[in-house]
Amino acid sequence: MKGRSDKLFCSSDCKNEYHIKLRKVTNLATLNTDRILHRNRSILLELMGKNLKQKKVKREMLDKKKFNFHYVTGYYTNSKGKMYDYINDFAWMIFSDREILIIRRSA
Repeated sequence: MKGRSDKLFCSSDCKNEYHIKLRKVTNLATLNTDRILHRNRSILLELMGKNLKQKKVKREMLDKKKFNFHYVTGYYTNSKGKMYDYINDFAWMIFSDREILIIRRSA
């Protein structure tokens, strides 16, 4: 390779090919996670409807719909030490072993 001593690629074609491959691998890795998050949000939206602000549901119902509790977009712990998991505009808290409290966050 000719050029600067810190040169990483032999040509701009090599550089472009490297970044295209890197982007492809990254997109494939995030695609599955995005699908799970979208599915989880759709399940919560279906259960809550358009107008409900909060609702308690049986955990069995979420399990039946294949809700994946391991994929979230954020966490929140309230002043009482209760932790809420978020997916975009919905939050849920494991209320008991059998019940889940679902809350719609206001904008």
